[in-house]
Amino acid sequence: MKRCLRWVFCGVVVAGACGMDAQNAPSPAVLNALAAQPNFLAAQPNFPAAPPNLFARWGDFYKADWKPAPTAAVPTADPNAAAPETKRGLASPLTSPPFPSADWSYGGSPVIGEPDGNVYPLMTAIDGAKDRTKVYGWIAPSVNGSTSVHRNQPETNDIYSNRVELDQAVVYIERLPDSVQRDHVDFGYHLTAFYGTDYRSTTNKGYFSSQLLDHNRQYGFDPVLEYVDVYFPHVAKGMNLRAGRYISIPGIEAQLTPNNYMFSHSLLYSIDPFTDTGVLATIQVNDQWVVQLGLSASHDVALWTPDAKPSFTGCVSYTTKSVNDNFYLCANGINDGFYAFDNLQMYDGTWYHRFGKTWHMATEIYSMSQRGVPSVNGTITPEKGTNGANCLPGEQRCFAPEWAAVNYVNKQLSPHDYLSLRTDFLNDKKGQRTGYATKLSEGTISYNHWFGSTVQLRPEVRFDHAWDRAAYDNGTRWNQFTAATDLIFHF
Repeated sequence: MKRCLRWVFCGVVVAGACGMDAQNAPSPAVLNALAAQPNFLAAQPNFPAAPPNLFARWGDFYKADWKPAPTAAVPTADPNAAAPETKRGLASPLTSPPFPSADWSYGGSPVIGEPDGNVYPLMTAIDGAKDRTKVYGWIAPSVNGSTSVHRNQPETNDIYSNRVELDQAVVYIERLPDSVQRDHVDFGYHLTAFYGTDYRSTTNKGYFSSQLLDHNRQYGFDPVLEYVDVYFPHVAKGMNLRAGRYISIPGIEAQLTPNNYMFSHSLLYSIDPFTDTGVLATIQVNDQWVVQLGLSASHDVALWTPDAKPSFTGCVSYTTKSVNDNFYLCANGINDGFYAFDNLQMYDGTWYHRFGKTWHMATEIYSMSQRGVPSVNGTITPEKGTNGANCLPGEQRCFAPEWAAVNYVNKQLSPHDYLSLRTDFLNDKKGQRTGYATKLSEGTISYNHWFGSTVQLRPEVRFDHAWDRAAYDNGTRWNQFTAATDLIFHF
């Protein structure tokens, strides 16, 4: 995910793509190359010595980010230094910040051909952001007020009504493969430590899952993501091979909160798969086409659980030359489709469209199903953490389908602000995903503001409605109104 950051060395802002023309901002590679030159900092009279204390340097990053000093001239780079990497292929259609990503992203891989230009406060304090292995993350508390008394479900992220809570405290250790170059195989890796109430949405059976499935704890820990990437430059225009546990690849939203347009999730996202464990190949066929093929253990289950079964994933992404449109189609987790823990047969389509420099929309629709789901009125007990289906009288098992659609319309107001409107519809025909056989809809409007490039505030108001039966506040309410916000502090 591209970030528009101010470049800070020794507590002095040398450039800032958010506070000046981004074309004039030096790339991270230039700054890192400058900093790596022998005696470079000592030779720059306008660059005072860095504080010896790690926490002082860390604090200096935030001071400069929130209240930048006048932009200083960028010293001339060593002519013998390596040239900075630039993105291969199509231009990025958006700016980030304020949006979560600058690209029409596909899941399961870094954007092939895009350099790692991310600079983080902690790594800048540790080593001047020179190491390719980066440690970073965020803390995201939230508060919500709701007309429901006990639970906001099936709304997610703030399922507990009228609370202040810690949604996510996340630490990443990450190295991205260099997919700009075309001459050698490269590798990357990713590890995640994730704590908060949102573990309830990421829980994968077999990975510390008893916290939720056996004890129903409000707070919990989940490793969420752990994988290795290997980049092969000579397969088409580049191929990334990912092995491990990764975010289930289709769709607009992700469980990692900075990756989303809003604080709360859509109804569509709240019931779909969250993570897969397996192998996924992402192939950049040319500048406009990306093809993905993968094999996983099905959705939200570890390889060593009895629910695991070989499952196919295939996706294709197409972007127009103007980058005004992207179409992303996926068949996700396809196997025999028989009931197991989150063994959903998912067919998903996403369309991104850019109306102009500051307006764009994102639309997603999917269908999902399982067959042989135990009836809520039968004698077969569903697995822990899953729901039965509202089958016909006398049926012990039945086919349980659902479909959903969501649309986001986003307007950028400034380099630090945007508005987002979401409309959303879900038809949980047999109630297998939400526990209530009903159609649901919601509308949300959100204002998103960045303080510098390290803190996000995302207040929103939302109205939900159940069409066929009461489904909110533990099945006692037909309607629900919520006002909520989170605050994301990046480090």
